[in-house]
Amino acid sequence: MPRFSANLSTLYQEIPFLQRFAAAAQSGFAAVEYQFPYDTDKRDLAAAQRELKLPVVLHNAPPGDPAKGERGLGCLEGRQGEFRDQIALAIDYARAVGCKKLHVMAGIWPAGADEEDLDRVFIDNLRHAGKEAAKVGIEILIEPLSRPSVPNYYLCKSKQAARIIERAQVPNLKLQYDFFHMQVMEGNLAATVERRLPIIGHIQMADAPRRLEPGTGEINYPFLFAHLDRIGYRGHVGAEYKPERPTTETLAWFQPYRAQQRAGLIA
Repeated sequence: MPRFSANLSTLYQEIPFLQRFAAAAQSGFAAVEYQFPYDTDKRDLAAAQRELKLPVVLHNAPPGDPAKGERGLGCLEGRQGEFRDQIALAIDYARAVGCKKLHVMAGIWPAGADEEDLDRVFIDNLRHAGKEAAKVGIEILIEPLSRPSVPNYYLCKSKQAARIIERAQVPNLKLQYDFFHMQVMEGNLAATVERRLPIIGHIQMADAPRRLEPGTGEINYPFLFAHLDRIGYRGHVGAEYKPERPTTETLAWFQPYRAQQRAGLIA
């Protein structure tokens, strides 16, 4: 049975961020993750994590300037110095809460840019990020995002991510596989996640096409959760959907798994 983590950036938005740790614990989650924690003091994050004994299993490196439409700097020529500063900040935040996985965003494809040039910059940046993260036992993850969700995002297919990982040859570089994004871009989820399993470091999920909770769309999540057990996936599955109601009203999908999570049988 999968180990589920609550994404505190998308769930429980009806309450302040630091209070979401307690809300996730009360809902029965045995771990949490979040996207961009940098508006919160890392000492406050660490205190919330310690108080509730909830492992933080993932967060993102800074995305650049979202107000300018930036979604990471990984593939952007001329931004390498900023990228390195952001990786240092991300590692600092990760160490504060004991987080062992960092998602590094690729960035938006610049108009007219050559794919091979973008690959080269991204791979060089990932080698730096992997080297720095390895010093403190952290994995670096890259995640293909769906183009309807993030227009012109450079990394959008699992095949593309696998190629970059193979070329980079970074031992602690893994694939972050999101069922929602890959349903939109590829489909054939069960076969693809099994094929990519050797390089997968983390999985996330939301239903498609509206990115709501499981059971609201076209993805057969009970089948996929059982499939992850069959193929031997032992990592976390992050609940990264965007509720239209209070989060506690959207957890019907979680009830078959809640007791085991709370009892610590698979935490």
